[in-house]
Amino acid sequence: MDTYPPAPVVAPAWAESGWERLSARVGRCRLPVWDCTAGLVVGADAALMIEAGASLREGARLRTEARHLLGGGRRVTHLALTHPHFDHVLGAAAFAGVEVFGAVGVDTVLDTGRDALRADAVAHGLDPAAAAEAADLLVRPRHLVSGEWTLDLGGGTRVLLANVGPGHTAHDLAVLVPGGPGEPEVVFCGDLVEESGDPQAGPDAAPAHWPAALDRLLDLGGPDAVYVPGHGAVVDAAFVRRQRDTLARRFGVT
Repeated sequence: MDTYPPAPVVAPAWAESGWERLSARVGRCRLPVWDCTAGLVVGADAALMIEAGASLREGARLRTEARHLLGGGRRVTHLALTHPHFDHVLGAAAFAGVEVFGAVGVDTVLDTGRDALRADAVAHGLDPAAAAEAADLLVRPRHLVSGEWTLDLGGGTRVLLANVGPGHTAHDLAVLVPGGPGEPEVVFCGDLVEESGDPQAGPDAAPAHWPAALDRLLDLGGPDAVYVPGHGAVVDAAFVRRQRDTLARRFGVT
């Protein structure tokens, strides 16, 4: 993939807005309560949000903060959902008019599993009315990634969406942002990688395939990339490799 050359794209003031700067054009924030990471990638012509939050309120917060970061009346144009769990998708309806991406099959899960998403959100502490509203208005991805999909955000900023699952779920999508001059590649891992606790393997996980999904992540990002877990602090390739080996032992996979 191309890396972005020096281009006349104004980098957001990440720290001033309470976001963590990962590179000049890439930032992330850790949402409260469930510590879910949301990311923003800024190009000259378009902007990609990664994850939508756990409710319409969180989704609206992310969209508003993105408008502030982008400035000049610009807004989020693309949204990537890394997997179909409530804390990552229930805010999607707040991004009306945005092009939404997910792994192949995630659309079916969101169509048929709305009641399960609502119930899971309530079980984890989301207000029942907020959970019901978000589930009723849930947006399914229009663009489904079966292998890899490159988004050109303008100004030399190209983002790779990669269907690397199954693993944490049957529909895991990773987002790779190539590094600019002197900056590392950034890989948004979704919940394939977690730093603030042990990786969670629910009933929709594919344990036998999870280590292979992490191998694909490492192949995409390489040894010098910055890896952004779905929950917790940013990590390096060595952390991802250790978590891969731990999961392989846990699930009896070679």
